[in-house]
Amino acid sequence: MAKSVSADAISTILANPSPESSADVPEIVVQVVDLKATGTGGSRIMFSASDGKRKLRAILPASMSSEVMSGKIQNLGLIRILDYTLNDIPNKPDKYLIVTNCEVVSPPLESEIVSEVKSEETGIFLKPKQESEIKSEVKSEAPGIVLRPKQEMVAKSAAQIVHEQRENMAPAARMSMTRRVFPLVSLNPYQGSWTIKVRVTSKGNMRTYKNARGEGCVFNIELTDEDGTQIQATMFNEAAKKFYDRFQLGKVYYISKGSLKLANKQFKTVKNDYEMTLNENSEVEEARNEETFVPETKFDFVQIDELGPYVNAKELVDVIGVVQNVSPTMSIRRKSDNENIPKRDITIADETKKTVVVSLWNELATNIGQELLDTANQSPIVAIKSLRVGDFQGVSLSTIGRSTVIVNPDIPEAKKLRSWYDSEGKESSMASVSAGMSPSTKSGSRSMYSDRISLSHVTSNPSLGEDKPVFFSIRGYISFIKPDQTMWYRACKTCNKKVTEALGAGYWCEGCQKNEEECNLRYIMVVKVSDASGEAYLSAFNEDAEKIVGCSADELEKLKSQVGEENSFQTKLKEATWNSHLFRISVAQNEYNHEKRQRITVRAVAPVDFAAESRFLLEEISKMRVSK
Repeated sequence: MAKSVSADAISTILANPSPESSADVPEIVVQVVDLKATGTGGSRIMFSASDGKRKLRAILPASMSSEVMSGKIQNLGLIRILDYTLNDIPNKPDKYLIVTNCEVVSPPLESEIVSEVKSEETGIFLKPKQESEIKSEVKSEAPGIVLRPKQEMVAKSAAQIVHEQRENMAPAARMSMTRRVFPLVSLNPYQGSWTIKVRVTSKGNMRTYKNARGEGCVFNIELTDEDGTQIQATMFNEAAKKFYDRFQLGKVYYISKGSLKLANKQFKTVKNDYEMTLNENSEVEEARNEETFVPETKFDFVQIDELGPYVNAKELVDVIGVVQNVSPTMSIRRKSDNENIPKRDITIADETKKTVVVSLWNELATNIGQELLDTANQSPIVAIKSLRVGDFQGVSLSTIGRSTVIVNPDIPEAKKLRSWYDSEGKESSMASVSAGMSPSTKSGSRSMYSDRISLSHVTSNPSLGEDKPVFFSIRGYISFIKPDQTMWYRACKTCNKKVTEALGAGYWCEGCQKNEEECNLRYIMVVKVSDASGEAYLSAFNEDAEKIVGCSADELEKLKSQVGEENSFQTKLKEATWNSHLFRISVAQNEYNHEKRQRITVRAVAPVDFAAESRFLLEEISKMRVSK
């Protein structure tokens, strides 16, 4: 059976860049030239499609990568293109071919087809070549170049392939055969109509906004196709209301009639140069029974002890950890609209033997948070995508609208973490990442040893923190704690907000809008800290103040209230002075009586690790020597 490349196949493709359906694609057989795998793990297959006269840069879909790896599609082989689209290369006159469906026609030929003779035949014919015919065929007058395939293959027409596939498919799958599905990597803002098949791997909450043009609502989703390519899609107002309930996390959809634009680097959450916008005229249809063809949520985990460089950065992080503690739900009143928002804190740990607090907000606090509270004694594993890293208590994590929390995910990282925790982790001593960061100026970690300054640097620069808070690390001694200051306040046991004595009995919490019989005392105190350069007053709150004083506010209040035991209270404060600590501080400007004042707040406290401190000082000395 003779094999051929179609005459002027590339010209045919260029003349019809976007066929309406696979049935409109004419007979197109091309030779695969310069075949190579690119991208992560060789997931993208690049080649040049040749008809003997012209070449066109092309990409094979990820679904065909197994054909390449198994050797069915090889360099110099022939393929029949059953479906395709043609895309422009941004800022260049060139185009590239996205092959969305093809079949093998012939294994590798002995050489690349090159035709310089114009033929009136329908193509350039290739037939098996006998050993005795090799020399004669080189001089043959027949049009084209005749070569022998290494083996015979029975090739079916495109119509036969499509017909047989449709007959064996369920009705929903048959419908998908009529669609021209584009890979996300092929989309660009200059493209016309397209349809994509993607999984919703992240879904944000519906948010409201108010600006000069009025009020509105918006929500975002992250979409992933079968190649693993991701893109963020945004819907506003009517589109947001129309599609919010339709898009369900984890389900697969066909989407069309959307628009693309360059992604705003400040807000993008996936690695894609473009972002998608869907309006009320966009089409969204669930692809039932096709979930297995599209990847699940993709994570890019950051270990807990490596969170330092992300503090107060715009970049979001993914983490995985074993749940160590789950707090009750708290109600936090948002300042912008006085709306009460549910919040729940969980503490997680990983193989670095560090822990970090993750704040879950809104539905994550009430739904997933309650599930974690109910199973806390089983130490569940959580994988969380898109977390913001803050500096509360040194380092803390917080969910945002688009965050995703998966409990006990079926992924290799979770299995590895579970194996570690069951074998040794649950017996190990864990430390907070805030207190246990190792000094590393090379890695950029915001630890007790990065941004190290003296107190005089702060006190001699009254404009520090004028635009926004700035953060530093210091080493100093607690030189004085004023005993007659207001050291604590009465706080709600649920939300830690200030409570007032209720009429009759108990305490009233304005945040929770309820009356409680008991309350906690929480520190809110000022301490004087001194170092070799000077001294300054620092504000310290509950957890940090407990480390400074050495006991809780309730315990200190009991010492103060004991009759005739005033010395016990004074002694406790004196014991806390002239102890050396490492502090992570923030410096900001506060206005008091129409006068701006510098406010220094303790963000984290840690005892001095003298071995680490010695290494730090030696490193500083070596820098001084180099500078000389």
